[in-house]
Amino acid sequence: MTTASLAVLCLCASTPALAHDPDPGDPGDPVRLEEVIVTATRLPQPEGETPGARVFTEADIEARGAIFAADLLAEVPGAALARTGPFGGLTQLRLRGASPGKTLVLIDGVPVNDPAEINGAYDFSSLSLSDIAQMEVLSGPQSSLWGSDAIGGVVALTTREFSGVRADLEAGSLNTQRGALSIGRAGARGALGLSVSGFRTDGVSAAASGTEDDGFQTLTAGLKGRITPRAGVELDGGLRWTQSRVEIDGYPAPAFVLGDTDDVSKSEGWSGHGRLSVRTGRVRHRLMLAASDTERETRSAYANRFDADRQVWRWDMDGTGGEGRVTWAAGLERRTESAELDSGLSDDLGTSSIYGTVLFPLTSRVTIGAALRHDDTDDFGAATTGRLTAHADLGAGFGLSGAFGTGFKAPTVSQSVCDFCFSADPFPTLRPEHAEGAELALGWQSPGGGIAGRLTVYRLTIEDQIIYRFDPVTFDSVYINLDRTRTDGIELEGRVVLGAGFDLSLTYGWTDARDESDGEPLLRVPEHAGTVGLGYSGARLSGRLTVRAEGDMPDSGGTREGFVTADLHLGYALTDQVELTARVDNLSDARWESLRGYGEPGRTFALGVRLRY
Repeated sequence: MTTASLAVLCLCASTPALAHDPDPGDPGDPVRLEEVIVTATRLPQPEGETPGARVFTEADIEARGAIFAADLLAEVPGAALARTGPFGGLTQLRLRGASPGKTLVLIDGVPVNDPAEINGAYDFSSLSLSDIAQMEVLSGPQSSLWGSDAIGGVVALTTREFSGVRADLEAGSLNTQRGALSIGRAGARGALGLSVSGFRTDGVSAAASGTEDDGFQTLTAGLKGRITPRAGVELDGGLRWTQSRVEIDGYPAPAFVLGDTDDVSKSEGWSGHGRLSVRTGRVRHRLMLAASDTERETRSAYANRFDADRQVWRWDMDGTGGEGRVTWAAGLERRTESAELDSGLSDDLGTSSIYGTVLFPLTSRVTIGAALRHDDTDDFGAATTGRLTAHADLGAGFGLSGAFGTGFKAPTVSQSVCDFCFSADPFPTLRPEHAEGAELALGWQSPGGGIAGRLTVYRLTIEDQIIYRFDPVTFDSVYINLDRTRTDGIELEGRVVLGAGFDLSLTYGWTDARDESDGEPLLRVPEHAGTVGLGYSGARLSGRLTVRAEGDMPDSGGTREGFVTADLHLGYALTDQVELTARVDNLSDARWESLRGYGEPGRTFALGVRLRY
């Protein structure tokens, strides 16, 4: 796909002649673009005033018919998703060019990255949205808030608390079935909710050259509760469990190229937490205990098995000062991780941390934020990271935001034990990776709130990046600190209320990510990527057409060609509680690949029903 194709997407979204600030009396039209609050910053802030923040609400999830988190992450400018097959294939995220493992994933504040994965990356292939109320993406270094693993950014998901019964049923092409059921009760004194969701499909071949279908099935269950025995005291907790099975393709002999095999990958994981919150005056104290566990197994000619767990103890407090104008938060944290690798090697890693952040108005139009964190690892020394942010209301609907932050990432278990390393010499002593990131964003919103947009420019540099190096002369294979990477980028996003129930949205990212040692572009990061969405909301009928495009992308063994694909989601409300749904994915039946050599399905259809009581 050419750059011109992406230019067409941008042009389609720039239709000010059709836009207007809606009349509050117009039925079916949103009066304005609602203000969304970001919470993963530890101090809640409006999305438009938070550098690098994108938020998907429950309404966004339903309007798009999104099933998995990856469906939404594909719309984030500056984000690159790489997946080895369309259904259940390993799905990893790169934010602003940072390699997998440098994005921290949180579910209700609990880190769920896989300590047994080589880079500590999270696999998004089975992350269901059926019980999610909000998903936040913070791009850029966030180590001053969340510590290691947050060099590229943070993806934070909050599970739903509600009263009633919710159910979704859907079936369609490729013998695909999906179901979800949630039951909850919530009030001032407490809440309790249970959710179960499942997805299965016969799929298509994971290898683009293959002919054998590769199926996928996954099941997720969640339990969430809250008790408020008296004013100022609250106890909450949650538990989430996911199991999946996916048929994958490998590299069979004698050609050893990607093709049909009978390989199967299974995974099972859970995460949970308990938290006590006590408010005394303007200060709230919270104590959280959390844990997570992940097991992965692949059955093939090269079978493997991994097991990892994590425990987190966190005490924090937050409050206000200066007559409520200044907000602040501070805390202590202890995190331990352990993993047993297929090679038989294992290790335990731990980090003790102290952190603080503050947000205060410098003037009536300028707000300043600062964060500082010190992480002391058990094995790799200590690191101090910081972040400064600012937002200025320029008037006439314009706002200017900026941020500068530092980040670090400690070596993973695989790297610390030098898994699959071979050398006659002692293995190198690894150092943590370090990063610096800066960004500047200009936003604008029309007086009536019907038009909004933001343009962000940024740079992210990472030093001492850990890589696995093979020496063809000595045949040494070891992990070393070597690479320095740099990413320059532009992120564009906007939304227009067109009237008569229609709205138009745009995202576009230009990402120039390179290895500074040789100037070559980083693999699996497309230079151009964007989406255009056309939505409609009427008295009964609703729908959304999403067009997604990516330019050519450097990949292992060559270049993955760019693509344009479109998805359509429709809903028709029979009553206030019952809605019929329909979806068409890959509307134009395009042939495309997420990664070079891995297949994607052609046009598929699905019909369903959505119940809300």
